[in-house]
Amino acid sequence: MFYKKSGMPEQGEIVVCTVTKILYHSVFAKLDNYKHREGMIHISEISPGRIRNIRDYVKEGKKIVCKVLNIKHDKNQIDLSIRRINTMQRIRKLNEQKQEQKAEKLLEYIGKQLKKDLKTIYDEVGFKLIETYGGIYDAFQRFVLDEESIKELKFEKETEKLILEIIKDKIKAPEVEIKGILKLISEKPNGIEIIKEILIDAQKGEIKINYVSSPKYSISVKASDYKTAEGILKNAQEEIIEKIEKAEGHGEFERK
Repeated sequence: MFYKKSGMPEQGEIVVCTVTKILYHSVFAKLDNYKHREGMIHISEISPGRIRNIRDYVKEGKKIVCKVLNIKHDKNQIDLSIRRINTMQRIRKLNEQKQEQKAEKLLEYIGKQLKKDLKTIYDEVGFKLIETYGGIYDAFQRFVLDEESIKELKFEKETEKLILEIIKDKIKAPEVEIKGILKLISEKPNGIEIIKEILIDAQKGEIKINYVSSPKYSISVKASDYKTAEGILKNAQEEIIEKIEKAEGHGEFERK
């Protein structure tokens, strides 16, 4: 990537690295998102348990996700760990990296349309996006959700229009999912049909309902943010419980 942070990472930060050198008891890796920064991973921080051969776990040129354990500013030394990163953290970090690379490619394309090279478009647009939103991809997601927010950055009208046109089909709006469990009971002879009808009526758009085991049903909601999702879920479960109680049944809801 063209953009790299200056300075040192934070202790505890999760970073993407490229293995540069393998020694008998340690591994050296370049921090991909920092300028001229290299970290060291001791053999004890590569994997739990005894390691006979480091090369069974890492190879030169391999991309790895590490946690920053310690920073010695006086020695310019960064201690890293692979084993303290769980699978979800690794997947999430690599996904973030991939998204930012995609966003940089889009920024480069925007620059070409404006007849500007990557450095120039970074100077005029990219650095401002990073400074304001923390990353280019996060900025583009924000603009997809709220086109008016781009006006705050005071880009030239042509640049602003082009950014919105290009990202519209290339960047997905952020999405969150929340879940809960409904417990629905009806002792009427046609109780199953009553419950089924209520749930079919409630399941629309961003609301999904699935049978778990009698009398439990899972309900999930997807939305652009947690506040919106919580509001939709609250209204849906209250409406379902109100309907089952009107039909002389009983309903409960538990947030997961």
